[in-house]
Amino acid sequence: MTTTRGTAIVNLDIEGPTISRHLYGHFAEHLGACIYGGFYVGEDSEIPHEGGIRLDVVEALRALEIPNLRWPGGCFADEYHWKDGIGPKESRPRMVNTHWGDVEENNHFGTHEFLALCELLGAEPYISGNVGSGTVQEMSEWVEYLTRDGDSPMVRLRKANGRDEPWRVRFWGIGNETWGCGGNMRAEYYADLARQYATYCRDHGDNTLYRIASGASDNDLAWTETLMKQISCPGCEFTPKNFFQALSLHYYTMAGTWEAKGSATEFDTDTYYRTLAAARRIDRIITGHSTVMDLYDPLRTVGLVLDEWGTWWDVEPGTNPGFLFQQNTLRDALVAGVHFDIFHKHAGRLVMANIAQTVNVLQAMILTDEDRLVRTPTYHVFEMNKGHQDATSLPVHLKLAAGGSHALPDGKELDTLSVSASTKDGALLISLSNLDADAPAEVTLDLRGGSVGTPTARLLTADRPQVFNSPQDPDAVAPRPWDEGLRTDPDRPGLLTVTLPAHSFATVRAPIAG
Repeated sequence: MTTTRGTAIVNLDIEGPTISRHLYGHFAEHLGACIYGGFYVGEDSEIPHEGGIRLDVVEALRALEIPNLRWPGGCFADEYHWKDGIGPKESRPRMVNTHWGDVEENNHFGTHEFLALCELLGAEPYISGNVGSGTVQEMSEWVEYLTRDGDSPMVRLRKANGRDEPWRVRFWGIGNETWGCGGNMRAEYYADLARQYATYCRDHGDNTLYRIASGASDNDLAWTETLMKQISCPGCEFTPKNFFQALSLHYYTMAGTWEAKGSATEFDTDTYYRTLAAARRIDRIITGHSTVMDLYDPLRTVGLVLDEWGTWWDVEPGTNPGFLFQQNTLRDALVAGVHFDIFHKHAGRLVMANIAQTVNVLQAMILTDEDRLVRTPTYHVFEMNKGHQDATSLPVHLKLAAGGSHALPDGKELDTLSVSASTKDGALLISLSNLDADAPAEVTLDLRGGSVGTPTARLLTADRPQVFNSPQDPDAVAPRPWDEGLRTDPDRPGLLTVTLPAHSFATVRAPIAG
């Protein structure tokens, strides 16, 4: 077994763009047990709650300092009519969630409950509006209901429902996946709708909206270009028209096909490597969309928002296939670590990202089982990385001396080392992933342009990539101190060597001296 050896040159004195905290955003859809049983248990539940909102879930997520939460979908958003979810619960009409399990939705968790959840979490709300089956008036009135002060029909309705003061809600999605479940629209048709909806989603008072147009799936660059043509032209020197302030993008990681995605927990080494190669593909996808946007917006005033990302596996046996419940292993955690390194690299254009989803669905942070709560391996990557939020990114140049890649069946190579770095509040934070399934890695951090104090490290790994946390073993994959994996060079203070076991994620933190 050959140890991978490499050097990561980190320039402490060359500042990159700010890593927006919103790159660590989350997503909650009316899907399976994400809302009901996950975030919300109802006011009659014996599980500790506030207004029906689970307090153990809130406590766990507050530890991540989550910056924003996207709701109510997803595909559900484009069949959701917000007025059905306000007022007395016993009077709210029921509906059928046709996208996810064909189950009855009682609308007990609606607008007021969502905003109360965001307040408990300390997170900004990100609302995805209904373009697929809704109307311009409906979405315009939702903005007014939430954000307007003074007197108007929607303000009076809000006050009648118990909320006098408006909320501050900046982030609004103009539809979701309009190329698919949000209406199966052509890009040209949706682009016109986006301008129309954006026009009537108005700023009220000092609440300035950040309108996010429904963007592309995967590498559909033509969709992105069609939207950019609505607000600018190639090589234009003027600021793009202010219809919307960002475009969205969706990308999911899987090792198989949509029809056979594979098991979340039972996979071989080849499947493991295919998964990590698929995760790394997001770098090329973001680069492609950024390049198209640069042509129309060279000053990068329009943001790119990856508001759905994560692993997608076959549902766990015996569960409702429409509920998208899957386990979460160390492999999923490494997918998250790779994504964040890539997000940091693209922080000049990528302004928000939302993992799908927060509780009990897809690559979740948390799994609940009645009154029990489990923090997943992915949860721990978010926690270990939270120091990157609103930090200044630093350029990292990775040079490999031995190993560092794995040959894939298609003839391509997978880089098995991933590194990113940032500074914030006088401290340096470096994230490192060793994706090699079997071999350890030794990475020398060559810190240039400054000096640091005594470093500390944390490590996330397990005996096998297939290991996951459960109510019976909630800490099977959990971070631990890893100072034993650090080695300094007394003759060269700027060098720090980190030993990474196979299939592991680590963070190194150090104060910046002087």
